[in-house]
Order: sequence, then C-alpha cells, then structure tokens
Amino acid sequence: MVRLRDVAVDDVDAYVRMRCDPAMMGELGGPLPREGMADKVRRDAEDAAADRARVKMIVPEPDRPDVVAGSVTIWSHEAADGFLSEIGWMVLPEFQGRGLGKGAVREQRALERAVRRPGPTEQSLDDHSERCVRKDAQAVGETVTCSASGVLESRMWRAEVTATSTHSPPLESL
Repeated sequence: MVRLRDVAVDDVDAYVRMRCDPAMMGELGGPLPREGMADKVRRDAEDAAADRARVKMIVPEPDRPDVVAGSVTIWSHEAADGFLSEIGWMVLPEFQGRGLGKGAVREQRALERAVRRPGPTEQSLDDHSERCVRKDAQAVGETVTCSASGVLESRMWRAEVTATSTHSPPLESL
C-alpha cells in the first residue's frame, strides 16, 4: 500500500521538481515559473490542513516521510452540470515505474470515498492515467481546459464515491 501525507510548507523542492520541469509538465501546458512556488506550497498546505483540498504527498518509504515520490490531489467544486471532483498526480522520474502513481490514486480515492458524495472525476488524457482510474470508473466524455500554463485536454470519468462519514466538510472550490 502506498503511504500518503498532507503537503507541508517544506515541500517546496518537490513542487519545483514536479511543476517547473519541462518534461514533468510537458502534457500539462509546460513548466510553471519557479517564482511563486513557495507561496503555492504554503497555500496548498493551509488548504490541506483546513480540509479545503486533499493535497497529499506520495511517501515511498514509510520510515522517511521527508522523502517524497510525487503528489496526488483531489479538489472539488460546482460545475455547470453539478458537483465535480478532479484528481491529478505527478510522480518524479526516479520513482516512476514502481506503481506509486496507481497506488496513490487508489489510496486518495479511498480517502475521498470515506467523506464525499458521488461525482465525476476529471483525468488527463493519456494511457497511464486511464490505467490508474479505469478499474472502477467509466469514461463519460472529454473536455478542454485553458489555464495560465496552456491548454489541457482531459477525459471525464464517472466513479461512484459513497460517503461513509459526514464528519468532514465538503471541499471548497480552489
């Protein structure tokens, strides 16, 4: 089982390696500028601590929580056709090929099932992404999103997420 932990303010180096690298961001509109990453990590850590977003770091060695292999995040918001949860993940090159991304997606979705209502999950259009979510989800369409870093084509998946707890507040739009 893959271990996850909340993002922390000292995860800036991991964010820079994931989000400012041309190869890592090649299918996500290109690398982000290094400036502002410390603020992004601080905001993500605050949102995770306040339960406004599920921003988790992938921990490959349980006895070394400071070593991270990447991240997996679920954020939720209202969309034109109702409630939408989106999931995204990144695995650093030296940790790829070990099943950590797939395990992190499964673990993050299991955490989400414990507190969320059903809704579609948006996923990047690539074969690896499909393998990570297709076991218990159905493709229901495609969408194009424009952002500051470029255009992202995504496949929409519908997965049943049954809430077993009402103790956690709904995630807020980011």
